[in-house]
Amino acid sequence: MIPWVALVISYCCLDLSGAAGLERIEKCGTRCSQGLRCKTKPDYVFRPPCQNPPDGHNTSSIFHNVSLSTVMRCEGRQKCSLHLSVKTALQLSESILGLSICIVTEGIMSNCQILRFKSHRMSGTQVEVENDCNAILPSQHVKVTVKTLENYCGISWTGTYIAPDCRNEDLKRHVPECITGRLSYSITPQRKELSVSVSDMLEDHNYHLRLCLKDFICVGTGAYKLMKKEEPVKSITFPYSRPLPCLCIEGWSAVTDAPRVQVCPFKDRVEELLFGINFDPLEETLSWEPACPLTASVGLCQKREDDVCVDLPHTSQKVNRAKITFTKVDPHPQLCMKFTTSSQSWTRCPFTDSRFQAWEFTVTRHRGHEDVNMLSQITADFSIGLCVKSGGSTECNITETHTVHVEKRKAVGLNLTGELQNTCLQVKRLDTKFAATVTHCFEDYTSGDMTWVIVPVGVCLSGIIIVTLILHVLLTVYQKRKQKRNAGCISEKQTDPANECVVPALQRHGPIPDSPPSGNTEKANLIAY
Repeated sequence: MIPWVALVISYCCLDLSGAAGLERIEKCGTRCSQGLRCKTKPDYVFRPPCQNPPDGHNTSSIFHNVSLSTVMRCEGRQKCSLHLSVKTALQLSESILGLSICIVTEGIMSNCQILRFKSHRMSGTQVEVENDCNAILPSQHVKVTVKTLENYCGISWTGTYIAPDCRNEDLKRHVPECITGRLSYSITPQRKELSVSVSDMLEDHNYHLRLCLKDFICVGTGAYKLMKKEEPVKSITFPYSRPLPCLCIEGWSAVTDAPRVQVCPFKDRVEELLFGINFDPLEETLSWEPACPLTASVGLCQKREDDVCVDLPHTSQKVNRAKITFTKVDPHPQLCMKFTTSSQSWTRCPFTDSRFQAWEFTVTRHRGHEDVNMLSQITADFSIGLCVKSGGSTECNITETHTVHVEKRKAVGLNLTGELQNTCLQVKRLDTKFAATVTHCFEDYTSGDMTWVIVPVGVCLSGIIIVTLILHVLLTVYQKRKQKRNAGCISEKQTDPANECVVPALQRHGPIPDSPPSGNTEKANLIAY
């Protein structure tokens, strides 16, 4: 038990003494070495004019090792204040009666203090002086001037200092101006919920929590909770609609000008910003507006069959917060938007839905020849180019180009003549600013020119085979029924002589046997016939 108590006491002492943080002081004051008694009092607002210094006196010979630092004075675990500590080594002489320390901060009048030495018998001795009674605020800019008493012209030391800001862990735990509380969270994606817990909040005060979208400021989304200081459990669950990278949890104590803390659970989910692409079919305008600030570039590209999206020239735009717009865009399924950040890129193709497609060309094959027709939902002009692929290259060299005007919903046939083997057709809309170039390559039909003959013959042969099989099945069924009927007739005659069987007239019979001597002639004749 005793070791545990000692451990807790040592932890508390270390926490308050700031062994791992800023230096602590119990009370502020002025201290001098060499056993000198030094006493401070406020300096004059308007000091008398400076005097000419004695021979051999200058700044470097009077002041040595001037340093500025921050110390912390605490009255409780969360009741600490910051003070500026000024240290210097002063070379005493009969002309040096003390020194003046002036501190100037932004927006505040200068605070000056003078320090006089009580002993004059230590001329030539170097005395170390420290003063830490000037309160400062986190991240405050301070200007410090040290002068001698009497006030000698040209003998002074001036320096600037910036106090630690609230990012310092020591300040976050102990200085009220920096205590924001610590936020921890867990995510439930299935229910789209954020569970938030608060710790190390400012004691004896309520606490605000909300969800907000971070920009220059964090704009609230409407999800808000005030945690009462009396509540034993400091946690809450917020619903969210989309995991945006700028969606943050913000918390602050319920005091005036309280500092705020923000954590953004989805800060790496940049791909969530790629939704919300809009297209106006009347204005032919493609637009996208980021839901969060984003440093990226956005451009248009054309998607190939191998899923590589080739950038369209002169389409890249820088994006941060503003809306991105592309005017006069041809809504073709191969036209896509590419988003690129410093680390990766994404592609979105908004026109894959065929309802946006403004035009198409259809290819029909007839007896080894392809007929190409253009059909457009709007009146438009198109560039039709023929190109030839050389060897195994994927590049297509344009051989001729034509312009075709297509009326709304009126098909236009492209009269392609000549040898089309290894030839491709490239079609691009001309009356837009951004359009995809659609390529169709004609196949080699040298080995397939007889297809239009082979297919009908194959169909006929298949029909003959099917008819033959049906006739064979019908004949087999007929013969089986005939045999069954004949067998039944003979059986019935043997059991009942009165029964008669009708035999088909076309059936052939052998010679009629001689009439038996008995009176069964009628029976024999019946059996024979």
